Amino acid sequence: MSQPQLETLLQAADGLIFDCDGTLVDSLPAYADAWRAAFAASGKVMDTAWHADRCGLCETQLMEQFEHSNQVTLDRPRVVATMRQHYLANLSRHLRELTQVSAIAKRFAGVKPMAVASSGSREIVLHSLAALGLVELFDAIVTFDDVGKAKPDPAIHLQAAQQLGLPPERCLVFEDSAQGLEAARRGRLPVVDVTRLAQP
Repeated sequence: MSQPQLETLLQAADGLIFDCDGTLVDSLPAYADAWRAAFAASGKVMDTAWHADRCGLCETQLMEQFEHSNQVTLDRPRVVATMRQHYLANLSRHLRELTQVSAIAKRFAGVKPMAVASSGSREIVLHSLAALGLVELFDAIVTFDDVGKAKPDPAIHLQAAQQLGLPPERCLVFEDSAQGLEAARRGRLPVVDVTRLAQP
């Protein structure tokens, strides 16, 4: 997508909704390290490429696929607790701001209503955004914990639009994953694939 095309969409939107991981924040190394540590208790080694292919999945979806791929039954509450603890303990070492998209959020903070809509846990999303000084930019933050459904279900996007007080079709969504893009389409929200943005 060219810069003029993006600008047209930005000016037409009444509100902006951003995914977190892979859109505002490069958290892939942090998640890979944390999930590897959590899955190790099952006696199985998580391949980094396997994890990278599943970016955009919520915790439950990822554990389901790990169980299927490795023919194991996980103690899911324990795995999640271990993963989150490891992620938060190593946050400052792994996390990086994705400035091409965060610059848009900074530009429109206080100008247009803005929300974060993530399939991640509220705890991790809030800590990730806060660690990079981004959390205060947003009027609402909606996560899997708030709606109980993960993308590609549109519930997270629709709830974010509702919290902004806007019709979904008046909100421009920024996503990086197949699940996120599909969720926006199902909810009939206009969406930008940030992996296709032209470099400034």
